[in-house]
Amino acid sequence: MESSQESVPKKTKSASHNWLPLQDIEQLRPPFEVDTQWHYTKTKAPEWVIGSGANDASWKNHRKLSMDPAESSVADNYRLLVSAIIPRPVGLVSTISKSGVLNLSPFSYLTIVNTDPAIFCLGFSLGRANITDSLNNVLETGELALSMTSEWFVEAANLTSTNAPSEISEWDLSGLTPSASEKIKPPHVAESAFSVECILKKHHHFRSAVTGQITGVLCIVEGVHFHVREDAFDKTKGVVDPSVLRPIARLGGWTYSRTTTGFEVAWPEWSQIKLTQEVQDLLGRQHPHHL
Repeated sequence: MESSQESVPKKTKSASHNWLPLQDIEQLRPPFEVDTQWHYTKTKAPEWVIGSGANDASWKNHRKLSMDPAESSVADNYRLLVSAIIPRPVGLVSTISKSGVLNLSPFSYLTIVNTDPAIFCLGFSLGRANITDSLNNVLETGELALSMTSEWFVEAANLTSTNAPSEISEWDLSGLTPSASEKIKPPHVAESAFSVECILKKHHHFRSAVTGQITGVLCIVEGVHFHVREDAFDKTKGVVDPSVLRPIARLGGWTYSRTTTGFEVAWPEWSQIKLTQEVQDLLGRQHPHHL
């Protein structure tokens, strides 16, 4: 069954090292850093003060290019967008057809957009097929299971993106384990540290301005049941521990990334910052942004 994530025909060469085949490039790279553990660092500019702008002035040495997507090819726009809107979380979407056929596909066109209720957006790009198995299943049954991808099964997750015939199971090809859901029929991925059972709320078709053909579908789904690995869940804080989750994110092309470091920046509370000298000075100026 074919994948339905960002669907533009893939090149047979890697986007680095002068287009050497990927297997050759792998031989030139250092081993996976298995000992790298999640940890916190300071922010880049701990002494940053209100009103001082960017913490690095090097952006002033460059100009922005003005680009009209209508003047670029679909492939060029795709490469630009998926390499610029990064990192994107990778989720495995499990669906089941009306006849009971299971499907599993990876998606990085996804995000959470609300928490009460829990609402997720999922984008189906139709560049490689008129309609994908996953999309057809979601529209017909109104159900899907979303499982977040982690380091320990990234190769298996990537394998589910293959455009195999409908009768071929990505579950079998990947070796991943289906785990029964509580409120929907599609199983979730047992290997995943966090999975969400979802029901379809709305969907919207997008058409090409050039051909008029449907090129993508946005599905808005509601999470109705959660599954979290016990060692990943901090019951005291009610959060998932990134050091256990070890999430994988999608960059451009064939490139993925890890989440190994983080830093904290407190949200500014106006009742507190409005009394600082920096804000008082800014409010007293003729400022173009009308602070």
